[in-house]
Amino acid sequence: MFGAALKAQRFQMLEDIARELAGEIIFPTCFDTVLRLRKILQDPNHSLATIAKALSIEPLISAKLLRMANSVAYNPAGNDVKDLQSAVSRLGLNTVRSASMAIVMTQLLRAKGMAGFSDITQSLWEHSVRTAAAAKVIAKAMTVLNPEEAMLAGLIHDLGAFYMLYRATQYDDLRGRPDSMRYLIINWHESIGVSLLGALGLPEEIVEASVDHDHPRPPPETIRNYTDLIYVANMLGGGHFEWRMQDKPGPDDIVSELEAQYGHLLPEIEQLSAEMHASLS
Repeated sequence: MFGAALKAQRFQMLEDIARELAGEIIFPTCFDTVLRLRKILQDPNHSLATIAKALSIEPLISAKLLRMANSVAYNPAGNDVKDLQSAVSRLGLNTVRSASMAIVMTQLLRAKGMAGFSDITQSLWEHSVRTAAAAKVIAKAMTVLNPEEAMLAGLIHDLGAFYMLYRATQYDDLRGRPDSMRYLIINWHESIGVSLLGALGLPEEIVEASVDHDHPRPPPETIRNYTDLIYVANMLGGGHFEWRMQDKPGPDDIVSELEAQYGHLLPEIEQLSAEMHASLS
């Protein structure tokens, strides 16, 4: 699939990613979502609760606010928080607004070159929101896991795919070959995503939950941890990323089995997903 030039750019990109993960990481996710977030953040009349709801559907900002809340500056006692609501409460309105706006503006500046892939980013964002909603609902109804932490884990589980897409658009030979870009995203978004979430300082159980989430396997009889939960939520949220990216049918038997097991929760998942979308209006 890759010629000599493409192979060179592929390896160059992976080297650049490794170097970038050691520093400050900001990249675009869904352009329309970030634009609407900017409008909300610029309105001085919005409360912290309103802003927190809007931020809860943007994966990169959510991850970065959690990291900030657990930094020495805001957490000198070492009592880590593991969900966005707790992070926002610790940081306070002014810090949340200014930090989020700085990330938003950088995302918008770096979105150049991604306009032609807006359908992919929109689809990926929609899937992330639905997975987050499914994770929260299932965690609350059927596990002892923290629903808010589950929601964050669901929201950011495919952050590596956003990042891989952004990095791929920085290389001319890749940007002009959508099939090659899809190949890279499909084959690298999980492993790069794990490294990315680790570099962003996410809790270990959330990082581990993103491992192999797109690899179909028999559903767990009982959800024991976030890894089980995000796998189930991802599949119910229209997951199996590789199949969707290659226009192939997904593992319908597994999805059917999951829907039979969790179908009674689907209306609540749809309602929460709709509420999350409405937080940007």
